[in-house]
Amino acid sequence: MVERPLRLGLIGAGRWGRVYIETFERLKGVRLVRLASTNADSRTLVDDQCVLTRDWQSVAGADDIDGVIIATPPALHAEMAHAAIVVGNAVLIEKPLTLDMGEAHALHAFAESQGAIVHVDHIHLCHPAYRALKSQGLAMGSIHAIRSGAGNWGPFRPDASVLWDWGPHDIALCLDLMGEKPQSVSARMQEIRLTEDGEGQAIALQLTFAGGVRADIELSNLRDKKKRFLAVHYDHESLIYDAIGSDVLVCEPRPDDAKCLSEEATRLDVPNIQALDQVLNDFAAAISKGAPDIAGLRLGVDVVEVLGACEKALKESEAP
Repeated sequence: MVERPLRLGLIGAGRWGRVYIETFERLKGVRLVRLASTNADSRTLVDDQCVLTRDWQSVAGADDIDGVIIATPPALHAEMAHAAIVVGNAVLIEKPLTLDMGEAHALHAFAESQGAIVHVDHIHLCHPAYRALKSQGLAMGSIHAIRSGAGNWGPFRPDASVLWDWGPHDIALCLDLMGEKPQSVSARMQEIRLTEDGEGQAIALQLTFAGGVRADIELSNLRDKKKRFLAVHYDHESLIYDAIGSDVLVCEPRPDDAKCLSEEATRLDVPNIQALDQVLNDFAAAISKGAPDIAGLRLGVDVVEVLGACEKALKESEAP
């Protein structure tokens, strides 16, 4: 017996929603059957078998789908996810989960009470290079420090600052690696610049975990070239994930470790799979399993909490 493809709905056909649509075209086992979008050219993005509407509620509450993907501005996430959970639809939410801690906690409590399936797309957690880093790191001793950085020229969003736009990925990676929230955070503004495209910012964050392990994060939408890296320093070696470079995962000796000075950096092989493919495959697997699954939602709540703490620290650092 051949199992039918999972039928999914998508709310939002902006920049990232279109990436989802492109991903559906190459994945087996899932079909996009409903799209809610207010973009005028949305009909050109999907085939005639996909039901197109401007009403997001008709997609969130549809009874002929297996799950809903929410790819809208984050201020709308909680309301849309709640509407989908009410009727028993599994939900995949773009990062950040919400822009408000109260909304995030309320959504988590409701999803837990309903035995729901709710994933949050912290996409770099699903990158094969990061998953290889996390697996290999288990045999490399304790984590001594983390360094990460991300940015590009833009985007300049009216509804999400650099912290809330770029920061969720880095914070999710740090929390996932450490298995806990930081004990303290600090933040400072490195640069503010008004450009023709909007206000640009460069910020520096520092998360301090139990045992004094620090994660230093730099974020900016004023960079000439795109950047996305994560360096994790273990007892004698470091694993470096570079989502933009040709060597996506490298193991190199720590420069402060005399025992490893004679060793050279080594490029590590990783599976050839797109991160968003993995996100959708994981979502489809959870739907097929049918059991409650809110581990990703729980992490999403923690990320929102840390972002809120960083935002508060950033404001305090700018106060006269």
